[in-house]
Formats: sequence, C-alpha cells, structure tokens
Amino acid sequence: MRLTNYTDYSLRVLIYLASKEKGELSNIKEIAEAYRISKNHLMKVTYELGKMKVIETVRGRGGGIRLALSPEEINIGAIVRQTEDDFNLVECFDPERNMCAISPACKLKGVLHKALRAYLEVLDGYTLADLVQNKSMLSELLKH
Repeated sequence: MRLTNYTDYSLRVLIYLASKEKGELSNIKEIAEAYRISKNHLMKVTYELGKMKVIETVRGRGGGIRLALSPEEINIGAIVRQTEDDFNLVECFDPERNMCAISPACKLKGVLHKALRAYLEVLDGYTLADLVQNKSMLSELLKH
C-alpha cells in the first residue's frame, strides 16, 4: 500500500504543528520550507484539514494555523481514511473498473482485503501524540 502525496503532506503538517508548543501558530510558508514541498499543495492540504476540524485557522495579521485538537485526539487511521481517495489496491476492488477475467474465482482479492484491514487497524492504534514523542528532535530537524 502506498499513500498519496496528499495524505503524506497531511500527516507532515500535523506532525509539524504537534511539534510546536501548544497553541503556537505556524504558517504554510514555514511548513513548506521546513519540508521543502510546494506551498500550493500545502494550501489544499491545510484547507481540507480545517474542514475536517483537525486544525484551525486564525485570520489576519499575525494569524496562522494550529491544531484544533490535542495530539492524543487525532487518530492516524482516521486521518488516512479521510485523506486517501480510495483504497483500491488492485483493479478488482473497484467494481466499475474491474476488467479482470479471473475476478469471480480469484482468492488474491480476499488476501489483499485482509491485508488492507490489517494495515488500517495498525494505523488506528496510533495517535498524533505517538508520532511526536521525540518533539525536541523534530523541532531541531524542522528548525523551529
């Protein structure tokens, strides 16, 4: 399973914000520079994270973004489910695109469904707090 860049960037934004002091504001420019990724991509990501009520935006001069929830309340599995377009690991997972000749008799799709459930179950066992236990090291690497 490979996560999209969108999900990767969403998780990175959350890690960045969680590595800051509680309530401290950040902005898209500094996050983009810290990770060396596009500000345009991060604008879309932060907009969606705001709609998900995981981050909050403070408008105006001196504004920015910060976590809307505590890191302990942000489940990684839930974030991945909300930011991924689909979990169609193979063609046959999507009934509209499935052209596989052996699909009706195939045992592989059952194995892959089981693997996907296990993958998501592992992610469900972690919160953002688990990912930032090394906060001081993250802060140093992200230069804030």
